Amino acid sequence: MAIASTLGMTDPASPANDFSGRDKLKAHSVEFRKRVEKITDGVYTAVGYSASNVTLIQAQGGSIIVDTSANPVDAMAIMGAFGDLMIHPVRAIIYTHNHPDHTGGATVFAGDDKPEIYSHDLLVRIKPVTGRGRRDDGDAFGTALSDDQFINAGTQLEYGRVTPHTREGFLPPTQTFDGEEDSLAIAGVQIKLIHTPGEADENISVWLPDRNVLIAGDVLLKTFPNIAPLRGLPTRPVEEWIASLDKLIALNARFVIPGHMGTITGASEGKDALTAYRDGIKFVYEKTMEGVARGKTPDELVQEIKLPAELARHPYLQEYYGTVAWAVRGIYQQNAGWFDGNPTHIFPLTEKERAAKLVAMIGGTAKMLGSAEASLSAGEFQWAAEQADYVLALEPQNREARTVKIHALRGLGERQMNATARNYYLTVAQSLDKPEPLSK
Repeated sequence: MAIASTLGMTDPASPANDFSGRDKLKAHSVEFRKRVEKITDGVYTAVGYSASNVTLIQAQGGSIIVDTSANPVDAMAIMGAFGDLMIHPVRAIIYTHNHPDHTGGATVFAGDDKPEIYSHDLLVRIKPVTGRGRRDDGDAFGTALSDDQFINAGTQLEYGRVTPHTREGFLPPTQTFDGEEDSLAIAGVQIKLIHTPGEADENISVWLPDRNVLIAGDVLLKTFPNIAPLRGLPTRPVEEWIASLDKLIALNARFVIPGHMGTITGASEGKDALTAYRDGIKFVYEKTMEGVARGKTPDELVQEIKLPAELARHPYLQEYYGTVAWAVRGIYQQNAGWFDGNPTHIFPLTEKERAAKLVAMIGGTAKMLGSAEASLSAGEFQWAAEQADYVLALEPQNREARTVKIHALRGLGERQMNATARNYYLTVAQSLDKPEPLSK
């Protein structure tokens, strides 16, 4: 095989050489530049120092911290960035939700101050879901990719690539609530905690009515939401997410601080972002459920359901982290189960059985590999990867098939706008490219 040469023969004008998605993902990295944003008097947010934002609220005789970054190292950097803005002691810490990138630096901010730590009761009662074990070394966050291959992780510049996310800096909540909202006065600051499930069941949004500031948590991100994550988590509760956004739209906040990336300033701008986010999720949900009622399969719906042009152009619905297609599949399975209605799929052939029949049909492994190489040369990376998989199902150590798949996955990954898809493609390719262990 001559894979290196055939790759270079692809027509430069063909879609296979369209790197616009990758270029958009690179441009998206500007969202994660390090800075401390002054939101309004007494409210500041550190962006880009860790995987998630940390917000400082100046209070009477101290400070309130909302979310605490991914680990103690990042938390120390954020403390330094806040500098004299941070008034000691820290009177309270509020967790918007239990994801480790929001809770991993609490010990640093707490120090010896013994602050009360607030969260929704679900944070304590629900065991965190960490996702399935890796298969084929696929990693949606790209933690093991080299710097020249890694761009970002969709909602953050890097997910534990330099300093891992840990639970070492986590402190358990001391004050929780289990209803829809809780009103507090902490060191002279009026605060309303609003239960807003979405990406996390326990997510709360922090509303500062006197300052017109909304700290949304991960119910709003500057990317299409990751409703059905590649890394193997349950599909997020879409109807609850829509209801959460309705609550936040009604606040008419002048400032909206998402869990990641920069602040939205201006009531009309905040309402526009929240409304578009709600409308995007609602559109995909309703169209998927309509398709289920009409007996459509998930594959058919993935091809049919596209955001309307106005929503598809919206900066808060670009597919850097989640995608419409994955949301459709997740919503379908969540509401209609795994079966697509085709009786052929009730007890299908195993992957190996199907591969054996297809490889025999084409005339053997050599012909299948020749077809896969031709697909690779034509820039048909998906079909090349699928053909390589047929061979690998029968001969897992077939080096030629592995090489085709490596190049196909890299071809797919380098053309991706979605960070998690890119990272998954490239980490699996990297794993396949490792030297095979010597047999004993």
